[in-house]
Amino acid sequence: MSTTADLIAALKAELKAAHITYAELAPKLGLAESSVKRMFAKGDMPLTRIDEVLRVLKMDFAELARKIADAQPLRRELTHEQEAAVVADRKLLLMAICCLSQWTFDQVVATYRFTEAEGVKYLAQLDRLGIIELRPMNRYRLKVAKTFRWRPHGPVMTYFRRHVVADYFDGGFDGEGEMLMLVHGQIGRSLAALFNERLARVAQDFAQQHLADQKLPPDQKRPYTLVIGMRSWLFAAFRDLKRNGAD
Repeated sequence: MSTTADLIAALKAELKAAHITYAELAPKLGLAESSVKRMFAKGDMPLTRIDEVLRVLKMDFAELARKIADAQPLRRELTHEQEAAVVADRKLLLMAICCLSQWTFDQVVATYRFTEAEGVKYLAQLDRLGIIELRPMNRYRLKVAKTFRWRPHGPVMTYFRRHVVADYFDGGFDGEGEMLMLVHGQIGRSLAALFNERLARVAQDFAQQHLADQKLPPDQKRPYTLVIGMRSWLFAAFRDLKRNGAD
């Protein structure tokens, strides 16, 4: 729930956007300009006064609340406990992945074996976990950033390592639009971060294309999963062949 400070800050922003000064607002509230200034400065404003300001702005409280929610900082990762809750239920994890891919509710229930009641239940759970904000008509807003990732050693990545990685790499990567490359080399330490940024941009490009192609008919789309990794690593089968002290 938004704090009073959030409400006051949002009202100030809306007044500024509407080019309404405190001097212009004051007579519409039946107050002196000095009283209006003091009210906003102290953040001491009852809900009845907030409603009066909203009438001047020609807004309702729900619209203001949505704007406040949209302005909240987005999560870059979940807590260990939140991830544990997600991975404890296979269907909840699937719903979370669909939401992170910005599927509509109708797409999810048409593609996977969710009843409508189940789908709503899982969306509500994701709302309570802070991953989405559930809205009317089973719509939602993501509360995670574009740079969101599962915790590297958290419950979800542990689940994927145990149950997904072998299944993913078991394929031949020789189908239409598929590719697998392994590139090994030595580069300057400072350049590793730059390569990570480039790889992150590739992931963002992939995600943006996914969103852009949502409206394509099903026969023109095919599901793909992009896995990007980069680490300082030596294959276990070669480790005993390395000379002591060699980089």
